[in-house]
Amino acid sequence: MAGFKLSKRIVGMIMTNCYLMMNTDTKEALIIDPGAEADKIKEMVQKEGAKPVAILLTHGHHDHIGAVNEIKRTYDVPVYVHETEDELLEETKTGQLRHMGITEPVEGDERMHGDPSLSLAGFDIKVFHTPGHTRGGVCYYFKNEGVLFSGDTLFQGSVGRTDFPGGSMSELVRSITGKLFTLPEDTKVYPGHEGETSIGFEKVYNPFF
Repeated sequence: MAGFKLSKRIVGMIMTNCYLMMNTDTKEALIIDPGAEADKIKEMVQKEGAKPVAILLTHGHHDHIGAVNEIKRTYDVPVYVHETEDELLEETKTGQLRHMGITEPVEGDERMHGDPSLSLAGFDIKVFHTPGHTRGGVCYYFKNEGVLFSGDTLFQGSVGRTDFPGGSMSELVRSITGKLFTLPEDTKVYPGHEGETSIGFEKVYNPFF
């Protein structure tokens, strides 16, 4: 099992959590949801002496992808996104998000299918496709480290919004109860906004369940 260090920066007007998951043995790292303020993210990478090897997107909403292209160019790393998020990312090609500061297309280099397993930066990662907030939303589970990055699927005491196009509360509930709530209760959950929680806490205290 790799040693790891997890760092976070809160970026953008909607205060999105951008995470840096670093293997302390090799300094290889994964950048999760670079939503805005690329300079702040690069400062985090530099401070940790990290060597990014991939960008992982939990979903394609503008507040989670705003700095993708600059971070990708800086570190020459691939972007992982679920294949069913293509429709949402298509908005970045039409200019619909220019008012959000996204002026060029955001695309995935590695388009994931189903619930794949990844091996990146020395970590074994299980990807859960968790539609409900968006059609192609995913969560990244680092089993050996006991860590889950839940994007906007599961929050501390709440769940993601489902009133956007492609959203579905019934799908979201099935995603959480059928996949995330099967994980060990001591799994630490790092969501796309606000503070961390755990699977055990949410199973007991989340008012949506």
